[in-house]
Amino acid sequence: MGNRNNVTEFFLLGLTENPKMQTIIFAVFFVIYIISLVGNVLVVVTITSSPLLGSPMYFFLAYLSFIDACYSSVSTPKLIVDSLHEQKIILFSECMTQIFGEHLFGGAEIILLTVMAYDRYVAICKPLHYTSIMSRRVCGCLIGVVWVGGLLHATIQILFIFWLPFCGPNVIDHFMCDLNPLLNLVCTDTHTLGLFVAANSGFICLLNFLLLLVSYVAILRALRNHSLEARHKALSTCGSHITVVILFFVPCIFVYMRPPATLSIDKAVAVFYTMITPMLNPLIYTLRNAQMKNAIRKLCHRKIMSADK
Repeated sequence: MGNRNNVTEFFLLGLTENPKMQTIIFAVFFVIYIISLVGNVLVVVTITSSPLLGSPMYFFLAYLSFIDACYSSVSTPKLIVDSLHEQKIILFSECMTQIFGEHLFGGAEIILLTVMAYDRYVAICKPLHYTSIMSRRVCGCLIGVVWVGGLLHATIQILFIFWLPFCGPNVIDHFMCDLNPLLNLVCTDTHTLGLFVAANSGFICLLNFLLLLVSYVAILRALRNHSLEARHKALSTCGSHITVVILFFVPCIFVYMRPPATLSIDKAVAVFYTMITPMLNPLIYTLRNAQMKNAIRKLCHRKIMSADK
């Protein structure tokens, strides 16, 4: 396993090998990527340029949107460009970089969503101590944990996959480089390797998902003692977060909590959590949030006023 492989590039089969579908793929995913990028950047700019940044919830939301913008940029531009070419080639070094980016931002998002659930737990279950518990310093430390956790996770993944022997073939039945498709090309027994993937990527998804469930069970129990109006407001805020959690965690658990095998549905699932979910997150958090909508209106009004001067 320590021997260096002689593969310098991989051929991606893409979403489909049907040449008639390539133009449709280009158009659809170009629109998805632009909506995702504009939506997430708008959320970041709106929060950082308004008093909302002083609230821990919106502080974390700004980072979530930043991570989503980066996460969708890891594989989507490559898919869009590849749809214009018959041969979809990715160099070995580019493949490793793509894997690192996927797991850096994916791991960071998983931890951040757990941090956001903890923030909601403190806000609802310990409202009198919220400002002291979720101080600026604590929020900064939690963001540090998010990035360190994502970096550690991505580093483990890249050290694991980089030294595996690839002797050929070098055709990846996917639109991007990822662990399971690459393990199918390794010229050694992959049973133990597959368990490692499940233990690393799968475990981090499952553990954080269980922590999220525990926090929301505690929140629901605490809400029984609140007024109807307070319950409605809390559930409205938490509802957006729960929707994002389900959209992101369920596909990730499906992909990484099983032995390495290529299933026909894998590409569609990967599209969902790498492209669709980052596009939907800004819509989910803004359309149901009056403060965010007001802040966006004020930002647009300021821009119009400054343009008229």
